Amino acid sequence: MNILLTGASRGIGKAAADALTAAGHHVIGTSTKGGEGLLAADFADSSAAAACWAEALARAGRIDALVNNAGVYEGVAEDAPEAEWQAAWARTMQVNLQAAADLCRLAVGHFQENGGGRIVNVASRAGYRGDSPQHWHYAASKAALIAVTKTIARGHAGEGIYAWGVAPGFTVTEMTAEYLASRGGEKILADIPLGRVASAAEVGETIRWLATEAPPSTTGSVIDVNGASYVR
Repeated sequence: MNILLTGASRGIGKAAADALTAAGHHVIGTSTKGGEGLLAADFADSSAAAACWAEALARAGRIDALVNNAGVYEGVAEDAPEAEWQAAWARTMQVNLQAAADLCRLAVGHFQENGGGRIVNVASRAGYRGDSPQHWHYAASKAALIAVTKTIARGHAGEGIYAWGVAPGFTVTEMTAEYLASRGGEKILADIPLGRVASAAEVGETIRWLATEAPPSTTGSVIDVNGASYVR
């Protein structure tokens, strides 16, 4: 399978790319600046999704699965100046939601012309249970991405187009390391019945399974990877 995977340079994205490659799939990965075989795609730019999709198609000829993993986790205080507050919301929504939705739309059109395909959107536990007072916008972006995923699944399952979400809790990645440290490791672990945060490899393996093997009847599902810290 040819799989377009955004945010593939580190953390969950790198783990997913490694798992998919080890299983024999061709991964077209992206990172903000590119390099090391990755496409350059800065999704803060509203034109980046379309350019990324076109380049991925040029490289692969056909895309069989899309994994939207690229995202930002940047706090903004509730009492921040209005311009700063709105800029933080705009950036997070553009990167975490709009770019992913743009890629999903392009993927659906491509899959309709090529007999189907799979979409995996990496959301977050925060999309269901919320996040810290500094991360309203992050939680909102991930909740919306879950809604997009379910809408695609309901609208296109009959065409062989399947969509899933992955909702990690705290995961050991570069993006969350500073936040984990600032919140205090003991407090975080006390909220996780498993007794540890998830590894990037665990989330990556979940993505691999959904993108390549999950039964079609599971379309529309969101898989929690959070050590039972939030069950629903």
